[in-house]
Amino acid sequence: AAPVQVQLVVPIAVVFGPGSVPGDLPRPLPFRDVQEMEISVNLRTSVTSHYEMLYRSTTAQEEAALAAATAREADAALHPLQDATLGSLTMYVVPETSSLLPQGINVYVGKHRSALVRAGGSLAALQAQLREVTQVMSFTASSIAAALSDRVPDGQLSPNARRYLKSSLGYEITFSLLNPDPKSHTVDWDIEGAVNRYVKPVLDKLSLVANFSVDSQILYYAVLGVTPRYDKESSSFLLSAHSLPHVINPVEARLGSSAASLYPVLNFLLYVPERSHSPLYIQDKDGAPVSTNAFHSPRWGGIMVYNVEAPASPQASLPLHVDVDVARVMEVFLAQLRLLFGLSREELSPEFLLESPGNEGLADWELDHLLWAHTVENIATVSTTLTSLAQLLDKIGNIVIKDDVASEVYRAVASVQSAVAKLAMGHLHSAFQASKEAVTSSERAFFDPSLLHLLYFPDDQKFAIYIPLFLPMAVPILLSLAKIVRETRQRKKEPTKMD
Repeated sequence: AAPVQVQLVVPIAVVFGPGSVPGDLPRPLPFRDVQEMEISVNLRTSVTSHYEMLYRSTTAQEEAALAAATAREADAALHPLQDATLGSLTMYVVPETSSLLPQGINVYVGKHRSALVRAGGSLAALQAQLREVTQVMSFTASSIAAALSDRVPDGQLSPNARRYLKSSLGYEITFSLLNPDPKSHTVDWDIEGAVNRYVKPVLDKLSLVANFSVDSQILYYAVLGVTPRYDKESSSFLLSAHSLPHVINPVEARLGSSAASLYPVLNFLLYVPERSHSPLYIQDKDGAPVSTNAFHSPRWGGIMVYNVEAPASPQASLPLHVDVDVARVMEVFLAQLRLLFGLSREELSPEFLLESPGNEGLADWELDHLLWAHTVENIATVSTTLTSLAQLLDKIGNIVIKDDVASEVYRAVASVQSAVAKLAMGHLHSAFQASKEAVTSSERAFFDPSLLHLLYFPDDQKFAIYIPLFLPMAVPILLSLAKIVRETRQRKKEPTKMD
């Protein structure tokens, strides 16, 4: 892999409320301090993170906001007073006795870019706590390793790293309703209303990361590739965890080709089982029923099974009319969408309390979390693309590189350098934009039509094409050359006649 050296700088304000200043501060407030963390990837890829901490006391307005009754109210009141720059964090330190944080909770992470932290007595204890919060809210070693998964040795990757979607300039989301038994069920879903109400707010927030397009379809007679097992005890049908991978392939054949798409496609499928296999439940590895009755496939999407209530009277006329409860379905699909983007909230200690992001689907700091990872991934991708292109062009001696290809390469290099410089200044937003421009330029150069046909035109192929053309012409030329040579020799041998 091409060498990549990146320095990630996170600007953090640590704001001490009244009665929360540790007794062992090295010098009076305000003062600055830098903490470093090395993220080991491989020998040629180094990522260093710098947490630039500014320690200061609260302003009068912040003090008034911290006097709120609950952490949620304090978070809302503090939001307008904060530095809203992407990638920056504000930590408000509250006294140990503060009633803002519930019992047993030492850290409250709000839905913007700030957290409330209970003072821990000493500065060292507070800094250890702050380091943990900062990594949750910006990036952890594992989230950066997942972004650079192509460069990390296999054994060092967390199992989740391959689950996340690769960084892309856009994504296509397809919602599909599968009705394998239209004779028994007429299924209606208000997908447009559901997308506007539940999905759009999330995608509006994510629009900073990439472009999204959403479409939906209803497929009839599309069945799962696995026959579920009948369970007498519960008189229901079961799909076990080990058979789930085999469910996707036959269904995918019906979904419409994602090969025609420029961008990665995320598939969310709602499956209404046929009457002969109802009700249908999904089991996990231990054989327990999955509460959501859904499962997801890394980098592909998710499937949810939606069971229909059996009619009360056996004489009920078929097909049954089914109205899908879209709120329940969208809750599952949005949780799967977060998983695919690596925004799941799982590995946290019990003393952390994370505010739910509400209708927006993700908090501001979670958006930053994505931007950090995607910026690093884009920089690595561009350096690999340009290195491959240079090696490839080196092998082809007589290649002509057009000016516009050269200018795309220069633009990609300049954009990558700009992205690295902006990261080192702590400007996450402009670094991400520069990394996106670099990806666009490097791919334009790599896939330029003027280069493509030359890349597949090696020397032996040239001989194979030209020899059959030139051979018929060369034969008479060579024969006449031989004749001329023969005649010249003859002439030299014959003595010249003297008159």
